[in-house]
Amino acid sequence: MKARILVVDDEKDICDILQFNLESEGYIVDVANSGEEALEMITDIHRLIILDVMMGGISGFKVAEKLRKSGNFVPIIFLTAKNTENDMLTGFSLGGDDYIAKPFSVKEVLVRVKALLKRSALAKVTPAEPLPTTWSYKGLNIDLKGNRVAIDGDEIALTKKEFEILSLLAQTSPNLLTREEILNNVWGEDEFVLDRTVDVHITRLRKKLGEYAGLIVNRSGFGYYLDTGG
Repeated sequence: MKARILVVDDEKDICDILQFNLESEGYIVDVANSGEEALEMITDIHRLIILDVMMGGISGFKVAEKLRKSGNFVPIIFLTAKNTENDMLTGFSLGGDDYIAKPFSVKEVLVRVKALLKRSALAKVTPAEPLPTTWSYKGLNIDLKGNRVAIDGDEIALTKKEFEILSLLAQTSPNLLTREEILNNVWGEDEFVLDRTVDVHITRLRKKLGEYAGLIVNRSGFGYYLDTGG
């Protein structure tokens, strides 16, 4: 399964270097050039953030603090030109998982990313806030805990995979998910299925959603997202 990583730095050259090398290792990489942009972009699908500390506007430390207070426990690697004990302690106290000083070795970053992703995959973290149990849009209601979907109060019959695709899109809306991300989240990396499988299931899902079929939007060559017009 390809992990999705968010790189946050206001220096474009650093973002480009990290994005190129991480993608060369098979990761999916999103880039934000400010703390404000990062807070808008981060989703449950991101497995790791590489976060610069010293940025104009919201600092990396402030971004981390906001994420942790919101109940988001995505692993964070802080990236900074400072390398003092106080800065390291501040980063770790705010929920940081690792700390790399600039100028950095790309090989070191890749090793630390791999190690942290491996640790986080094994760890079981309890969020500070309970996860939502329902998702609604107009007359469409998804009972995430009960695995049921209803339109105007009438339950519609979905297969297990159809429900899992719809609930995944709902919980990550309005962010776009690639076919591979949908496959990995719904089928798992141990099952061998083709990208076309996602398209087939979504075609069937749209038919069952009736007037809400248009919520599932396809960006050709990229993937799918749920568009509620928000």
